[in-house]
Formats: sequence, structure tokens, C-alpha cells
Amino acid sequence: MDLNSASTIVLQVLTQATSQDTSVLKPAEEQLKQWETQPGFYSVLLNIFTNHTLNVNVRWLAVLYFKNGIDRYWRRVAPHALLEEEKSTLRAGLITNFNEPVNQIATQISVLIAKVARLDCPRQWPELIPTLLESVKVQDDLRQHRALLTFYHVTKTLASKRLAADRKLFYDLASGIYSFACSLWNHHTDTFLQQIFMGDEAAAATNSLERTLLSLKVLRKLTVHGFVEPHRNVEVMGFLHAVFERLKQFLDCSRRIGTENVCRDRLEKTIILFTKVLLDFLDQHPFSFTSLIQRSLEFAVSYVFTEAGEGVAFERFIVQCMNLIKMIVKNYAYKPSKHVEDSSPETLEAHKIKTSFFTYPTLTEICRRLVTHYFLLTEEELTMWEEDPEGFTVEETGGDSWKYSLRPCTEVLFIDIFHEYNQTLTPVLLEMVHNLQGPTNVEDTNALLIKDAVYNAVGLAAYELFDSVDFDLWFKNQLLAELQVSHNRYKPIRRRVIWLIGQWISVKFKSDLRPMLYEAIRNLLQDQDLVVRIETATTLKLTVDDFEFRTDQFLPYLEFMFTLLFQLLQEVTECDTKMHVLHVLSCVIERVNIQIRPYVGCLVQYLPLLWKQSEEHNMLRCAILTTLIHLIQGLGADSKNLYPFLLPIIQLSTDVSQPPHVYLLEDGLELWLVTLENSPCVTPELLRIFQNMSALLELSSENLRTCFKIINAYIFLSSAEFLQVYSGDLCRSFCELLKDITTEGQVQVLKVVENVLKVNPTLGPQMFQPLLPSVFRGIIDGERYPVVMSTYLGVIGRVLLQNASFFSMLLSQMACECGQEMDQLLGNMIEMWVDRMDNITQPERRKLSALALLSLLPSDNSVIQDKFCGIINVSVEGLHDVMTEDAETRTYKDCMLMSHFEEHKVTEDEEPPTEQDKRKKMLALKDPVHTVSLQQFVYEKLKAQQELLGEQAFQALMETVDTEIVTQLQEFLQGF
Repeated sequence: MDLNSASTIVLQVLTQATSQDTSVLKPAEEQLKQWETQPGFYSVLLNIFTNHTLNVNVRWLAVLYFKNGIDRYWRRVAPHALLEEEKSTLRAGLITNFNEPVNQIATQISVLIAKVARLDCPRQWPELIPTLLESVKVQDDLRQHRALLTFYHVTKTLASKRLAADRKLFYDLASGIYSFACSLWNHHTDTFLQQIFMGDEAAAATNSLERTLLSLKVLRKLTVHGFVEPHRNVEVMGFLHAVFERLKQFLDCSRRIGTENVCRDRLEKTIILFTKVLLDFLDQHPFSFTSLIQRSLEFAVSYVFTEAGEGVAFERFIVQCMNLIKMIVKNYAYKPSKHVEDSSPETLEAHKIKTSFFTYPTLTEICRRLVTHYFLLTEEELTMWEEDPEGFTVEETGGDSWKYSLRPCTEVLFIDIFHEYNQTLTPVLLEMVHNLQGPTNVEDTNALLIKDAVYNAVGLAAYELFDSVDFDLWFKNQLLAELQVSHNRYKPIRRRVIWLIGQWISVKFKSDLRPMLYEAIRNLLQDQDLVVRIETATTLKLTVDDFEFRTDQFLPYLEFMFTLLFQLLQEVTECDTKMHVLHVLSCVIERVNIQIRPYVGCLVQYLPLLWKQSEEHNMLRCAILTTLIHLIQGLGADSKNLYPFLLPIIQLSTDVSQPPHVYLLEDGLELWLVTLENSPCVTPELLRIFQNMSALLELSSENLRTCFKIINAYIFLSSAEFLQVYSGDLCRSFCELLKDITTEGQVQVLKVVENVLKVNPTLGPQMFQPLLPSVFRGIIDGERYPVVMSTYLGVIGRVLLQNASFFSMLLSQMACECGQEMDQLLGNMIEMWVDRMDNITQPERRKLSALALLSLLPSDNSVIQDKFCGIINVSVEGLHDVMTEDAETRTYKDCMLMSHFEEHKVTEDEEPPTEQDKRKKMLALKDPVHTVSLQQFVYEKLKAQQELLGEQAFQALMETVDTEIVTQLQEFLQGF
């Protein structure tokens, strides 16, 4: 591409590509895509985006195309890779001038330079770093800033490389430029502080503070990633110690300039960056951090837990300080082994520093301040409770902004410190609880908030307090009474107490107290305050989810609870809250199972409306699907009444051509499966949904296992109608799948075929005939995976035992394909079958193998007689598997025989049988494995063989069998 002639054309097309008119935009994009691989194209782009007289949008687009080109074509091994000559020219052009006037474009140029540096620096681009170091010294403000911006992005990118050779290069780079980076940072920092104290805040905000921030970002990367043993480098440790002094100076600045100042936001960013330097260094180099532990703790604790932080510390800074304390407290590197002599000197030194700092007075003050200061509900939170109760509950339970806010950070710090120092802090917390005995005056807001905070602490420390708190006694003597105080101002305590019980329910709560708790929950679900009702629903979920939950205790309250939960579901309006309440309902339905049937009418009527209203909220729809899954399991065969609503939902959720399937597919498939498992009979609509399956099988996703379960469920539900419509499509899908599928997937496909043969032994082999040659071939070739071989033998065993004529046809086909005689091929198959019998672990398949091979008898075929010994060996193995001895009569009985359908009595802990379970039992009554006595079958086949050959020839045949095997066989056949 000639630069002079091409620049005008490329500029014109780039201009068209910025158009809002799609008829202009699309052709331009196509043209640019074609040019991506043309030599000289990126040189033209460089000329365009470095020409400041051109339209900003055009230049922006040129930068983006250049950046994308680096990703695709810069590597030497890439298809259509850029020529080395052009790359050399481009590298030189990128660092000729750091004078880009537009901030967004300057950032993009810095990023693309960093991308090139990642691939070429320092070997192909040794001049990059020296050029950047010179450029950040220039007096021109714009050039200096742009060079510093590029310096940061290059450092950040090089620091992220992880190969050993790249790490070595970065260590060398860091050692070479660290002194300069420190002096650069100190210079810009001093300039900023001087400007602030001189009152020149405008200059500080626009120039020096930005440079301070960028130079600090560079130092952060160099410090954290640039040294193997940073504690041995005086400059590194000097910088880290200087961070504390600089932090104090910047915090003083924040107090001096006030909250409305123009540089406030960037100043806070810089303060946070200081803390990130310490946190990152601690994370990457815990032992190198040892000399900083004492100072870090002193600094963080003073600003968070003493008056030093008042008026200075802003919320995010407090969060960072708490994170610093937490990381030191729970750092594994600082914890000695149980046997002290096994600990390293570095660990013991760090532990000693921690222990000397966390004295009893310090820990006590931290604990008290956390609980009585940071745990208190704020005015803002209380206002939100009143004005937006659902928003309040979402924030409290972990909304999007929750993880970045102060409250969860304080709670996590409390949990970590209490766990580490529980022997010291348990008496402190128990004393706080003791001081709050009895009801609190509803007029004393502060006392109510303190009680709320202390109860919060007891809930968070539940596991640590297991041996120190008699929670059952506390529940009966105080907490239960507090739940009954109905005054509106007491609602924070009602909410906190029911939350507290939820925290302790799986820790320490006697089973015989549950009815009292259910009574309290029932009352609180009628509370006048919505937040209290939502929190109560949460505790109910924890209660029914608990290991010690007993259905019989809960049933007297079920109707009332379910009705109140349903009313709550209708009342709440936020998507997150509806999801939460639905989840509680799902848990209740799941635990009581069929006992829910009398009470679900209202929910069944409401869910279609909720589904329609949630069209734009896919996560709420996922919650509805989960509820429906448990509902179907509870309703059993009665779930058929839901089909007008249910089946369209399954259709939508599992249709990969519909956008919502991205969110709904997994739960939709599970719902489809339980619907089939509980269906009393197939319907045309239920059958029609299977049209979605071909596309699902093509996805070959992690949901494939559920898809196979669904296919099997259709086979058990109505094999004749299902296979008549879909056997062809299914066979084609399976043939495609088997070309490229895991061993497990292969087994799942063959299990479906095996089930078809079990359900329909006459037509099944014909329907899946294209699959059977590969199965037969797998046996002959001695498939190396035992689980696959076992399934192969199961499939062919079914064909041989239940459709002998088709087996003969298959054997004839395989003999033609392999160029062998049928008898020779049959002999090879029997030999491999006998040899690989140990691959079969399931007793049903082992009996099937014995029945199948015995079905070849009686025979005068020389090949079968030649393999007679192996057939008898397999038969005796099968007898050992299935025969049990009656202790009284000393006779043997086939334990797999089933003569009639028995309805199993379900205990409270068991799931009731689904309709599919019943269908499988009915199918077993027709299965030779469960209807034919192996003992009798062996006897009859041997007798028939004897009659065919005559006594003498038969005895000669029996002599080919090992005498020990013959003895065992005779023992099994006693009485015949």
C-alpha cells in the first residue's frame, strides 16, 4: 500500500466508518476489514491518528484499528503477520512525539504502545524505555504527562507477564529504573504538596497531582512485581516506609482542602493507591513485609479505631485500612505450626510482632469500637429502611454495592479477629451481651441500636461462641420475649433477633425448641414491618434447610406459613426480593415434598402472571423455574394439570434460537426432566417439545448429561410414540456425537440405545442399526476403556438375547465388512467377551452377559463348541453374582428375580417414588434379567446341549471346562 496515494483513500473510508448511516457505515467497515492484512495499512493509520488537524472521531477510529491489528497481526507466527520492516518503522513512529492533545486518544496510544512492548520489549525495541525516561524529564507539561502515561501502561503490561524468562527481564528492568522512578515520584509529590500549601490548588489539581498518581502507579508495579527478594533492596524498603509519611501528608491535605475542592476526588484516588501498594506488597511478599507489620498496624488502627481518623478518614480509606489489618491477622505465612520447631524463623518473627501488637487492651478496644461504632445502623440506613425497605434488605444481604461498602468489611474484620483471638475476645463480647439483658426502652434509640449491633456480633461469632453461650436458654428466657415486642420502634430488634436465630440454627439449637420457633416465625410473617417479614422468611429457609429439620414438627404450621410466604411474594415488588421469597418457597416445597399438595393452588395460579411480568428479568425467571422444579416434584402425577402453563415455559427455556436460553437453559432442562419423570402419560404437547433436542445435542455443552436423562425419560414414558416420531433424528444426532465426544459422552449415548433395546427389543435394533456396527467393532477390537467396553457388551448382549434374528443379520453384515467368515467373527466376539468380562461391574449386566452367551446353546456349531468353556466360565461367574443361599433350606435363589410390582413404603427421610420410578419397575417385570432364573436357564441350556450332542459328546465338551468350575456349577445346580 503506497502511503501517499493510500492515505487519502483510507482517510475517506475511516470518515465513512464514523457515519451514523448504516448504508455508509457497513461498506466502510467491510473495506477496512479487507485492508487489515495489506502491507502499509498500519503505517497509514499511524499517520492519520498522529495528525492532530484531522477529525477527532476519525483519529479515534484509526487508533482502535491499529490497536486491534497489534492483537491479530503483530506476532511473527500470526497469519498475515506484519513485515519486520514495517513493524520497525511503526515502533519508531509511535515514540517520536508524546504530544497527543486529546486525553482519550492519548490513553489509547499508550495502551497500544504497551501492547507492542509486551511482544517486542526489550529485544526488538531496546530504545523504548530510554526514550520514555528522557521524555518524562522534559519541561513541556503535555509531553511530560503523555510520556508518563505511556511509561505507566508499559510498566503495567510488562509486569503482568508470567513466563520465567519474561520475569527475569522485568527484574532487570526494575533494578535499572527503580531509583529514577522513586525520584520522579518524590519530585511530583513534593511539587503537589508545595502547591497545596501555597494555595495554588488549581495547578495542583490539573498537573502535579495527576503526575503524582501516574508515577505512584509505576512504582506500585515495580515494587510489587520487580524484585524476587524486595526486603534486600534498600530503595524498595525506603519507598515503602515513605508511603506511611506520604499517606499522612495526603490525609492532612484532604482535611485542608475540604470536601468540595476540585481535586478532592483525585486526591482520594491517590490515597487509596498508597494503601493498594501496601496491600499488594503484603499479598505478594508476606515475609518481605515483616518489617512493615508493626508500622502498618499502628497506622491502620490509629486511623480506624482512634480519634486520629476523625474528620480525615473517608469510607473507602477505612475499608482499605481494615483490609490491611485483616490480611495481617489471617495471613497464613505469619501463623506458626502446631509444633513450633517446624516453623520458619520468618514466620516466628512475624508472629512475635503480631502478638506484641495485639495486646488485651488493643483487642478489647478494637472489638468494642467495631461493635458499638461500626456495627451501628446509620441514619442513612434507617432512612432507607423507612423509605425503601426492599432496597434496604437487598443492600443488607449483598447487593451490587454491598461488597464495596464499609459494613461488610467491618463484619469480615470482626469475624477474622474474633476467630484469631477468641479466647481474649469471648469474655468481652459476653459482657456486652450481659449488659443488655431484658427488654430495651423503645424511646431510647441509641440503646436499641447498640443492642442490634451486639446481637449482630453474637450472630457473626456463632461458631466461636459454641461452648460459651447456652443459646437454647437465651432463646427461651429472653430472645423469644423480644420477638413479641410489637412496638414499631422495636422492629430493629425483632429483625435482628430472628436473624440471630438463623445464624445459630445450624450451630446450637435443640430440636424440641423448633415448634416454639415456628410459632414465632408464623407471628413475624404477619409483622407490620416488611423488612422484619423478609428477614423472617430468610430464617425460615435456614431452618428448613438445616440437617435436624423434622417434617412432622413443621407440618402443623405448613398451611399458615405457606400462605403468608405467598402473600409476601405478592407484596414485594423488587426483582431481587421476589427471587429471594421464591427461593424460600422452593426450599419449603422441597423439604415437605408431597405434603405441599393441598396448599399450592394459590401459587400455581400466580406463577403464570409472575412469569409474564418478569419478561425483562431473566434471573427472576430462573428463580421461577427452580420453584417449578420443586413444585412438580411435590405434585407428582398431579403436575399434569400445570401443562398449559408449564410446557410453553420449557419450550422457551430450552430453545437455543431464543435469546433467553443463555440464562434459562440449565434450569429449563432440569424442569423438563422432572416434568417427564412425574408425568403419568405422554401428551402431544410434551412430545412436541423434543424438537428442541437436536440443537441441544449439537451444542455438546455441560448440559449434555441432562439431555441424555431427558431422552431416557421419554423412552421410559412412551417409547412407541416417541421413537416412531424421533428415532431417525436421534440416531443421526448420535452418529454425529460419537465422531467427537468424550468417553463419558459415548457411554451416555450407548446407555440410551441400551434402554431402547430393553423397552423395545423387536424394533429397537432396527431403529439404531447405524450405530450397532461400531459397537460390534469395538468389542472385536478390544475397546481399551473398561466402562465403554462394558456398555458395548450390554448393547450387544440385549440384541443377542432378545432379538437373535437381528443379531444374525448384524453378524453377517460385519463379516462382509471385515472380510471374515461369520463363524470366525462370532468366535472372536465370544473370546473377547469372555476375556473382558471383568470390565463389567454392574450385576445386571453381568447376568445379562451370561444369559446372552448361554442363548447360543444348544448348538452343534464347532466355533460355539470351541468357546463352550468360556461360556460356562461366564455363566458360573454370573451365578456367583446373583445367587444367594437360603440358610435354612441350603438352596440357592436368584436375587434379581422380580415376580410382581411392590409399592415400597416411603419413610419420612426418603423421597417418594416418581412416576418414572414406577415405570422402570414395571419394565423390569418384562426384562429377562429380572424374570429369568439364571440357575434354571443354565440347567435348561446344558440339558438341551446334552440332548443335541448325546451323552458321550457332551461329557467330552464338559471336560474342556476346569474341574473347579465344574464343581461350582454342580453345587449351584443341585436340586435340578
